[in-house]
Amino acid sequence: MIETQLAKARRGEVTREMEAVAQAEGVGIQLLVQQIAQGRVIIPANRGRRGITPIGIGEGLRVKVNANIGTSSDHADPEEELQKLEAASEAGADTVMDLSTGGDIDAMRRLILERSPLPIGTVPI
Repeated sequence: MIETQLAKARRGEVTREMEAVAQAEGVGIQLLVQQIAQGRVIIPANRGRRGITPIGIGEGLRVKVNANIGTSSDHADPEEELQKLEAASEAGADTVMDLSTGGDIDAMRRLILERSPLPIGTVPI
C-alpha cells in the first residue's frame, strides 16, 4: 500500500517531498509537517509521476498560480493544448488543471501528463 503525505505527517514522519517544500517555502519542517497532518497544507505528489518538483499548497505558504487548459466538444486540438501547457510553464504557473470535456479526453490527459513538468489536476465529468 502506498502511503500519502498526510498519513506520514500524522505519524510525524518527514518525507523528501516535505523537506523540499519546507526549503522552497522558507518554513520550518516541523511546522510544515504539523500543517500537513492537520489538513492545512497539501503536497500533490503522485508516485506515478517522476521528475516533478514537489510544491506545497495551503495555509502559510506562498500563493500558487494554476493554469486551466483543456479541449471541448467545440474545439479539440491536442497540439493547441500542449502549446498552452508550454506557455503556462514558461510563464511560471505552479500547477495546471486539465478541464477537457470534449474530443478524446483520455488521450488528451495522457498527453498532458507525459509532457508536463508541472503537477496536473483534473476534474471528474
